[in-house]
This record gives sequence, C-alpha cells and structure tokens, in this order.
Amino acid sequence: MAEPTVWIPFDLLENFMVDLFKGVGVPDDDARVCADVLITADKRGIYSHGIGRLKPIYYDRILKNGIQFPDAEFEVVRDCKATAVVDGHHGMGMVIAKRSMEMAIEKARIHGLGMVTVRNSTHYGYAAHYPLMAVEADMIGITGTNARPSIAPTHGIENMMGTNPLVFAFPTDEEFPFTNDYATSIIQRGKIEAFARQGVNCPAGLVVNSDGETETDPNSILEKLLQGKCAFTPIGGLGEETGGYKGYGFTTVVEILSAALQQGAFLKRLNGRDEQGNPIPYALGHFFMAIDIECFTDPASFKKTTGDILRGLRASAKVPGQDRIYTCGEKEYLAWQKYKDKGVPLDSVLQRQLCEMRDELKLPYSFPFEDA
Repeated sequence: MAEPTVWIPFDLLENFMVDLFKGVGVPDDDARVCADVLITADKRGIYSHGIGRLKPIYYDRILKNGIQFPDAEFEVVRDCKATAVVDGHHGMGMVIAKRSMEMAIEKARIHGLGMVTVRNSTHYGYAAHYPLMAVEADMIGITGTNARPSIAPTHGIENMMGTNPLVFAFPTDEEFPFTNDYATSIIQRGKIEAFARQGVNCPAGLVVNSDGETETDPNSILEKLLQGKCAFTPIGGLGEETGGYKGYGFTTVVEILSAALQQGAFLKRLNGRDEQGNPIPYALGHFFMAIDIECFTDPASFKKTTGDILRGLRASAKVPGQDRIYTCGEKEYLAWQKYKDKGVPLDSVLQRQLCEMRDELKLPYSFPFEDA
C-alpha cells in the first residue's frame, strides 16, 4: 500500500535543500538561491516546480549524469548600455537567472529599460520568480526560456520546441502582483510527472503521439517524450479550429528570443544528447526584461490603474455555478495564505526520493513521515 501524502514544514525542506545543494558542490550563497526558488514555488502552490524537481532536474543532473555544473562561471560576454549577453557555462540556472534579472533591473534604473539574454544555462525553476524581482523594484518584469523539445507545431506530431513559458509581472495596489506563470503548451512535463506519481491519467487531448492520436498514460508519455514519439500540444490545442496556432506562435517567439539574440542552442539541439545518444548539458537560453514604471508614470498611479483593471475583471458577470473569477497571481497568493502554516505536501514517491538523497549524501536529517 502506498504511503499517504504528508505535509512537511517549509523551513525543514528549505534547510534540507540548502544542505543538499551544498553537498553536491554548489557554493553556500548559490545553494540558498537555488533552495529559495524551489521552496517559493511550493509556497505558491506550484508543486510541479518545487521539491518535486529537486532529484530529477538538479540532483541527478549534477551528481548522476554530470551534465550540470554546480560552480560554473557566470560570464558577461557582451554589455551594451541597456542590454547584455551572458554565458552561464551550464551552471545552476536559478543562480544565472537571478543575477541576470538583477542586471536587467540595474540597467532599467539607468536607461528606463533593461534586457539580458542568456545562453548555455540550465533549468531555472518556476519562471515567475524573476519578473517578481522586478516588481519588488517597482518595475515590470518579463522573462522567457526555451527547454528540451516537447511541443509539436500546429499540424505536426514531432516534439520540436520546449514548453517555453512567456511570463510577465506587474505591481498592483493589491496584496499580490499580477503574474502569468505558465507554459505555452496546454500542459508541461512537471505536471505529467505529478500524474505519474499519483497514478492517474493525463486528460485526453493534451499530448499527441507519432500516429496523431492522443496519449493519456503519464508513464508512457514521459518515456515517449524522451524518444521523440509524442509531443505536447500548444495552447489552443491540436489544430487551427481552437486556436492552437496562437500558442504555437507564442512558443516560437520564446524560442527565438531564447536563442537568436545570444546565439544559443535551439530546437533539437536542446535534447540533452549527443549524436551517439550520450547525455550532454541542455544548454538552455533565457531572456530577462525590466521596465522602470517611473519613466512613464508615477508607480502609485500605475499600481492603482492595474488594480482597477484586475478588480473590474473579478467583478464581471460569472458563468452560472461559478463562485468567482480569478486574475493571474491570485491563486498563488491564496495558496500561500492557506498553506503557510502547513507546509508542502509530499506523496510517497517524493518521500522516498528525499530519503534516498539524504542517505547518499549522509545528511543529518529526519522527516516527520519516518516516525509514522
């Protein structure tokens, strides 16, 4: 019988992740950055990008596969007033992303706008973390990243582009900012992994296989994604009738901005394999933009107008049977309010993963579920 889901305090998990990252060679300050990104995703209820990604995306790639480097050089290869190009040398994506957004914000303070593009990076966690840094500085924040191939173009069946989020964040006069944090596909790999851990099928119509048919078995989907035998559908769905070409277009925008300006890898070059099939770094690209609101209007007025727009949307007429309308960033805020004293839910797979990593690194931790 599978163990039940248990809730683990945020502080315990964050401290564990800091020590785990340090245990695989990440410097202390950088380890805290990485742990902060992951635990903040869980705090916002984005469980697809929190502790669930620790082992497969970071721990295994550093320690098991050797395709991500814990202490790589952060190199600024071009710096032109309001813009810069960074080479991450396959280091920790969260650290590279934080420093790049900090650069964009500083450039925006001087020039009104700042943009930094990155090549040769790695998975940087949940994307909204970085635009929200701009919000804290009374700025608009924008980011996007390409990823290993998983989305098929409209009318296609081959996974060509990553889930490629395109994320904006705006400060408001409310208790939470506006931020749209989602992929340009209908679903993304982290949610498929969550379905697999839970033993439930993926909804039909979100994944297409090489025969043009929908796939629902999450374990089969994860295997076939690696083999190039299935793909996610872009936002809008399989064809043009439901607007799938729109999601396909946005996915392509992110692919271009994550590769062309910084001359980084793209499409199938991001599959993490060499010609012989051996694992290699994913060489992801990102872009970060900061816009200083004060160069256009005073921040308080911007926040008030933005808040009025969001309040107007939430107050609009609702579908019968629906209690409320949400605006972007609201559900994440509500998740934090609901679970801030409870912690992170861990299913049986994640419980085993934590214990395995702890034991391999000989870290002095015990978890509440071990006493059950």
